[in-house]
This record gives sequence, structure tokens and C-alpha cells, in this order.
Amino acid sequence: MSGTHVDDHGTTRVWPLHGIRLRTTDLDLRVMTEGDLSVLARVLPADLELNPHATRYAGLDDPANRRAVLAQGYWRALGMWSPDDWALPFVARSAGECVGVQWLEGPDWTSERIVDSSSWLVATARGRGLGKQMRAAVLALAFGHLGAVAAVSSAVVGNGGSLGVSRALGYRDTHRTVLEHSGETLQHVRLEAPAWSASGLAHDVVVDGVPPALPLFGLGQGGR
Repeated sequence: MSGTHVDDHGTTRVWPLHGIRLRTTDLDLRVMTEGDLSVLARVLPADLELNPHATRYAGLDDPANRRAVLAQGYWRALGMWSPDDWALPFVARSAGECVGVQWLEGPDWTSERIVDSSSWLVATARGRGLGKQMRAAVLALAFGHLGAVAAVSSAVVGNGGSLGVSRALGYRDTHRTVLEHSGETLQHVRLEAPAWSASGLAHDVVVDGVPPALPLFGLGQGGR
């Protein structure tokens, strides 16, 4: 399913986050807009586990509820943005086709400077290394432009795809927890800034449009 991202300069002036663009060998990532929601709703994978705590509506069937969770997650992220606690969703496209979404999050950002991430790919885009490129793109932004000191992530122990991406990017296992709603075991991983820098993976990512958005992260023009 294709989708066209409209670079609305007026919107970028009002909300500079929409001017951030990340590019890898095969992907173009731009911050999600409301206009992206209809395309994303059509390609949302049926096997994607959405936030179990999100509101579900009794009068809607499962596909409609999944679309509602997607839309409300976007509105909540940008509508409740603060330098202390933020979540930034990117839409990833390959050759103009929407292939997935990559989130970068900074809970307790002001005090900790640690980022988290999550993502999903459409079924036809899996197994092509795109998940690694998506994550590398937001890590280049986080470590190189925002001054993050570490990145964390997590996945259920049976999710070899997600954990494989983390380990390929240099994350190290830290600890495990058990999810209350499902009883599944969650593996937590962590990547320190020096390890990311030493990997050289940032050289494969082009990051544009960050300086006007730095005040929204509580940062000056130098990224610190």
C-alpha cells in the first residue's frame, strides 16, 4: 500500500518535529502526521500486539478498535509532548511504499537522557533487514543529535526478530521481567553511547531537520 507524505512547511513551522527526516540505505523515515493515519490503518499487521492498556470500545469490532488504538496513540504522543517525557513516531517508507512505524521515546528524558524504542513492519517487508535500518536511524538521531547516554529496548523472549535487531546493533542483555497481562517473559536490553559510537553504524544514516526541533527536547542548538 503506498502513501504520500506531504511536507507541509506551515505545519513544520508550528511543530518543528515534523521537519525531522531520517534516511538509510533503503528507507526514508519522517515523523508521522495525521494524514498518514488512514494509510497506516490499512497496513496495520493483524499480528501486532498493541498496548494492552489502551482503551477498547464495546461498540467496535477488533479491526476498528486496533485502528482507534493507532490513532489515539499518535494524538496522545504529540498532544502530550514535553521535554521531560516524549514519544516520537516515524513512518518508514521504502521506494515510496509505507512499510512500517518506528517509535523513539524519552521517558524521564530531562533527568536520565535514556531512549526507548518500538516498531512494526508490514508482513511483506520482514526479513529484509529493514527493522535494523529503522532502529539504527532513530539511534543516530538519539545519540548523535539529542545527546542520549543510552538506549534500552525489550521483547518477549520468543520474539527472535526484535531481539536479533537489538543484538545486531550492539545492545546487551540486562534483565528479565514477567508481563502481568500475559505471563510472558520480557527480555530487556541496553546499548551505551560509547558502544554505538564505536559501531560506526551512524555513518549509514542521514539525519536532517533537527535544529529547529531541539527546544522541544529541552536542548539548545548544540544538542546538549
